[in-house]
Amino acid sequence: EVQLVESGGGLVHSGGSLRLSCEASGFRFVDDYAVGWFRQAPGKERERDPFACLSYIDGSTFYADSAKGRFTISGDNAKNTVYLHLSSLKPEDTAVYYCAADHASSDAFGCPYGEDHWGKGTLVTVSS
Repeated sequence: EVQLVESGGGLVHSGGSLRLSCEASGFRFVDDYAVGWFRQAPGKERERDPFACLSYIDGSTFYADSAKGRFTISGDNAKNTVYLHLSSLKPEDTAVYYCAADHASSDAFGCPYGEDHWGKGTLVTVSS
């Protein structure tokens, strides 16, 4: 079965850190996938654009301004898992975090368009 499964969310105090995981099954990220993290804040629609991306197509990473300096994306090929390390978390980072992966397709930043595979999300809650 082809799927993405996110994990690692939870409740953390402002300034704290978390590591989210996005594990793929039924396909391998290394086979030219672009992987990105999106999020949906409470009461809002899921953001259209990812804020952190890892491209196995060209090896690039991308961070939106909101993520630069605080979030780090990485991959473990042996575990077929992409990680997102979140640090210096703020209450406004509270959201459901989703990963998505597109095969052999990415935008100019190496990010997926969100056309192939999506996980069901993991909730991150940052208390003040």
